[in-house]
Amino acid sequence: MTLQLQPLTPHIGALATGIDIAKPLSDEDRHAIESAMDRYAVLVLRNQPLDQDEQIRFALSFGPLDLGLRKVKGGPHRFKHAELADISNVTVDGEVAERTHAKIVGNVANQLWHSDSSFQRPRAKYSMLSAVVVPGEGGETEFADLRAAYDALPAWRKTQVDKLVAVHDALHSRFLLGDTHYTEAQRQAIPPAHWPLVQTDPRSGRKILYVGIHACEIVGMTTAEGRMLIMDLIEHATQRAHVYTHHWQPGDLVMWDNTATLHRGRYFDFSARRELRRATTEEVVTSPEAAAMAA
Repeated sequence: MTLQLQPLTPHIGALATGIDIAKPLSDEDRHAIESAMDRYAVLVLRNQPLDQDEQIRFALSFGPLDLGLRKVKGGPHRFKHAELADISNVTVDGEVAERTHAKIVGNVANQLWHSDSSFQRPRAKYSMLSAVVVPGEGGETEFADLRAAYDALPAWRKTQVDKLVAVHDALHSRFLLGDTHYTEAQRQAIPPAHWPLVQTDPRSGRKILYVGIHACEIVGMTTAEGRMLIMDLIEHATQRAHVYTHHWQPGDLVMWDNTATLHRGRYFDFSARRELRRATTEEVVTSPEAAAMAA
């Protein structure tokens, strides 16, 4: 079978069927998925339970893998592969974490609108999140289309943000939540990354409003003005018309483009077990425009 796509909203997201991603992808299948990502930015693959090796193999089909905040935190890891992010409320010994456990801070931080690893170079491209255990209520993931967000900006705002650059910091969102217990070495582990607020996708040619909670200031603005602009732009980008909400089922794999979307987890009772595994690829610069932006 070939990849079949059913749009989930007018702007973002498609249900993808016809490919068994537990098996090695053919070049044809990989190209079909990449083309679908260019169009929809989020793909939902139901009934595709993957073990850890299968998830890593699938992710490696799309590029080198990202370690994200593990570069800062390190420490014990309950997965076979360091490149798998543990998106759960479960401790390294397999128990549901107490509410005061540091693991819960990560669950709360995931409820802020963000793009994975926007705070580093190279940044994240595709994230692939596999559901193992989901709570009975809550825990959805929402995705906002940053291409539709740019298109919907009024002309005066497009003019305002066209040449502006935002600074993205790995620990900014954690500091907002009062999570400040980091050593100086951890704070310096990932230098802040500078990204233009307005970008052009090198594959689709669409303009993108690249904002998110990791953005902590705007170059050339006071801290107060810059952060207010960032908050206004996030509010604009995440209005309901631009958002797809995914209701998880065990065995789901959702794949999204971090350079074209924001996402956030939704509230769930932290005493209820929730286990998801994420593999993420690094962005590979392939065009002169993208290379200039990444310089």
